[in-house]
Amino acid sequence: MGDADFRFGQYVLDVDRRRLDHGGHRVDIEPQALELLCHLVEHRGRVVTEEELRDRIGHEHAVTETALATWMSMARIAIGDSEVRQQLIRSVPPHGYRFVGHTTPAATRPTDRTGGPTLPAVTAEMGADHEVIRFCRSADGTRIAYALAGQGPPLVKTANWLTHLHLDRTNPMWAHWFEGLTHGRQLVRYDERGCGLSSWEMGRFTIDDLVADLHAVVEAAGLDRFPLLGVSQGGAVAVAYAARHPERVSHLILTSAYARGQQIRAGSDDERDAAEVDLNIARAGWRSQDSSFLRYFASQFLADATPAQWDAFAAYQRETTSAANGLRFIEEFSRIDVSGIADQVSCPTLIVHSRDDARVPVAQALELATLIPDSRLILLEGRNHLLTADDAAWPAFLTHLRTFLSE
Repeated sequence: MGDADFRFGQYVLDVDRRRLDHGGHRVDIEPQALELLCHLVEHRGRVVTEEELRDRIGHEHAVTETALATWMSMARIAIGDSEVRQQLIRSVPPHGYRFVGHTTPAATRPTDRTGGPTLPAVTAEMGADHEVIRFCRSADGTRIAYALAGQGPPLVKTANWLTHLHLDRTNPMWAHWFEGLTHGRQLVRYDERGCGLSSWEMGRFTIDDLVADLHAVVEAAGLDRFPLLGVSQGGAVAVAYAARHPERVSHLILTSAYARGQQIRAGSDDERDAAEVDLNIARAGWRSQDSSFLRYFASQFLADATPAQWDAFAAYQRETTSAANGLRFIEEFSRIDVSGIADQVSCPTLIVHSRDDARVPVAQALELATLIPDSRLILLEGRNHLLTADDAAWPAFLTHLRTFLSE
């Protein structure tokens, strides 16, 4: 045993081998987050500045504040801590952190109890709200973060633009979704590859990969049959999954969804020109982070919001992923197409769409309703692509959702 083995609670951290164990099982954690944790534990007698952590993690490469915050969240979750609890890693204003957990020398180097491969998931309680965040691996090895919250029969929500399991709980953009969807049910949600607490190393990024990510979450959560909710581009993933796994999906709910991305559904020169202009504006915004471009982009998601809300939405997006990943999301989602397999969906399907959706035209909802055999379409008054808490359509959406699921 070396001097670099530390035990705190049920955790053992081997700094030399860069390994974290919980109860004898290896914890799967992003390398940068593990590096951060090791540095904090090694220097537990003092406050470590953000600048020092960025230098340690970056190894002469620039590390943004957003990336550091994400890896700090990952490190906390891996050891059962959170930004609210701060029982082990404490934020020290204005720009520092300190490991405050009691450590003792580990008696032996950690080994897996089973003697087999290390477990691909770790559970972390997120304070008094009783949400559990776990990690699993998709078919190609990509690490996917997923969360379980609430009690009752399951409701699985596919990932969509853009999410962060830890931030969404309190973000005004998504907090009401969490509250509404956990009413009488256990909500299963996850971060897409490339954003949030999932791996930011995206690798491949096709509809097959996105369906595989969803399947990995479903398998890890131990679900056999469940209703599936797809929002925005998450609707296309939900359609593809329901078509390929009819035995698993009992009900399909699609809101603000589409079968074909903007580049694919453009049928005339004018539509193709408009799609290219829209894509170029989004590209310019993500590359330059210019507020005027980002406001335009945000206004398509939240047509009835204020400029301040658009700015808040843009800031939130910057927290969920890197600029390079954001750009890749935009380009790939514009080319998504599940129109050829939508007619293979065999479960009852509810399609809900804002009549004047500024991001995805209502014609896409009509197309889905035409393609999916056992479907019904509900049009809500409004222009918002993502329903807000004060949107008049929000309670109507929840009512339709709960009525549909009770059938």
